[in-house]
Amino acid sequence: MPDDITAYRVDVPEAALIDLRDRLRRTRWPEAETVEGWTQGVPLAYLQDLCRYWAEQYDWRAAESRLNAVPQYRSEVDGLRIHFLHRRSPHPGALPLVLTHGWPGSVLEFLEVVGPLTDPVAHGGAATDAWAALMARLGYDRYGAAGSDWGTSISSVLGQRHAGHLAGIHLVPPLAAPDPTTLGDLTGAERAALADLRQRSERESAYSEQHRTKPQTIGYALLDSPAGLCAWIVEKLWTWTDHDTAVDAALTREQVLDTVTLYWVTGTGASSARLYWESIERVSRWMADPVPDVVGVPTGCSIFPAEVPRPSRRWAARRYPDIRYWREHDRGGHFAAVEAPELLIADLRAFFRLVR
Repeated sequence: MPDDITAYRVDVPEAALIDLRDRLRRTRWPEAETVEGWTQGVPLAYLQDLCRYWAEQYDWRAAESRLNAVPQYRSEVDGLRIHFLHRRSPHPGALPLVLTHGWPGSVLEFLEVVGPLTDPVAHGGAATDAWAALMARLGYDRYGAAGSDWGTSISSVLGQRHAGHLAGIHLVPPLAAPDPTTLGDLTGAERAALADLRQRSERESAYSEQHRTKPQTIGYALLDSPAGLCAWIVEKLWTWTDHDTAVDAALTREQVLDTVTLYWVTGTGASSARLYWESIERVSRWMADPVPDVVGVPTGCSIFPAEVPRPSRRWAARRYPDIRYWREHDRGGHFAAVEAPELLIADLRAFFRLVR
């Protein structure tokens, strides 16, 4: 391993976990919402029950153990400290792959896919795929890139700036705005996608506006109140996962609290929000450009039904003209690597098999 990369293990001090549980027990709760359901945000009874479980029964050490089962490292690039997982495939000639998550995701999302992608033979596949969590400074000259949420933006930029090193990119879903030339001839799926986009913009974008405009302000609450951090993240988990009633139908309590606890113990509520202040306007302008900035590398796309936006293939093809793989699934949402890992693994294998 290069000198500027150091090995790392997660080891949260017990005092930090004791403090977390103490803060949860002393939460100052607001009055209950005045309507049924989630239309005003996370319901009081739901959050109180979840935080009670967090304080009394949840075991962070189990998540810590799963993280430490995968080799972890830290490095510094352009003054920023980066934590990443990196597991090499045991198969000669395997294609390296960098996976990038978004907010409020984390490397925890990828724990279910690390094994099948680095050692596919042991998981019922063929020895033609590999997974790695960071390419910088690891010596990979040719590799694939895949991601969701912010990971789609990052993978797309890699495809533009470093096309000579990329075998291809896989996106969940592709960054593709509606094509204005199709608005007079929309399919039923495209009309539904536009309606979902309008609804999401009107009712589900407050968090993004806060992150985009005043991340430091919300950061004080996210760093000081575990219940506040939990509500901020759980609202998005509820909105973005594939379920009919409650987030628990898509993610277990442990999966929800693993994510929230990781943000709490690392103190990254403010810094993760700041990504929007730094980048989202550029991404929005990029998306809205009537003449798309083309990403010419081979592209694979996975579309999950609870994801918004859900671009059509013809919308996506304006920006990604070399789509080699397109798969629309009947279940799953924004966190596909957790909600439907077997579907995502199959898509990654199928696409990168085409571009090796």
